[in-house]
Amino acid sequence: GPMASVEASSSDEQGQGVETSVTYYRLEEVAKRNSSKEIWLVIHGRVYDVTRFLDEHPGGEEVLLEQAGVDASESFEDVGHSFDAREMLKQYYIGDVHPVRTNWARSTYDFIAFSPTSSCWSYWVFPIIGAILLGFLYRYYTSEGKSS
Repeated sequence: GPMASVEASSSDEQGQGVETSVTYYRLEEVAKRNSSKEIWLVIHGRVYDVTRFLDEHPGGEEVLLEQAGVDASESFEDVGHSFDAREMLKQYYIGDVHPVRTNWARSTYDFIAFSPTSSCWSYWVFPIIGAILLGFLYRYYTSEGKSS
């Protein structure tokens, strides 16, 4: 009957969802998980819940707590974690950092150096510089013409 087909289609959707769907977490969400009760890290745009790993971490839990709720990619690389450590990390993977598509905060890959004003800057600074350069060139060429 119709009931069976409805059930079948819904289970199919769930099956597909498991493979394709990624859970996205905003950095604000991650930042809240920064205590020894619950601790999340961001490494290369991926979010890891390392709460269970606190006691096992060879570097001690203090190190993890320092990085809690922030992007720990650099620290993770600086320490030079082994292949095993990287494999182990996969167990704690819970999702990706939400790709923010706004001007003022593009994504975690953009460094803090690109301050909120940087995008606006380029809009008015470069045209001005261009205009000044054109003015100089124009003046240069016209003065050249006169002297000859």
